[in-house]
Amino acid sequence: MSVLHDEVEIEDMEYDEEEETFFYPCPCGDRFQITKEELESGEDIARCPSCSLMIRVIYDLDTFLNKDPVSEKAICA
Repeated sequence: MSVLHDEVEIEDMEYDEEEETFFYPCPCGDRFQITKEELESGEDIARCPSCSLMIRVIYDLDTFLNKDPVSEKAICA
C-alpha cells in the first residue's frame, strides 16, 4: 500500500490547458500530475512520474464539473 505524501487543494495546483493536466511540485524535483479527465471521473490521487510519492487532490467534484479550470488558474509555461 502506498502512503500519501500530502493533501493539496486543487486551487494550489497549476493547470496546463494544452495537456489538460494539473501539476504540483514534488520534493524529488519533478511534479505530481493528474488529468482533468481523471478528476472528472472522481479520481483524486496525483502521482509523480519520477518517484513513488502521491498526493490527494482536494476538490468538490460537482463544482469541478461545472467550472472551467482555465478561468481559475494561470496556464503553465
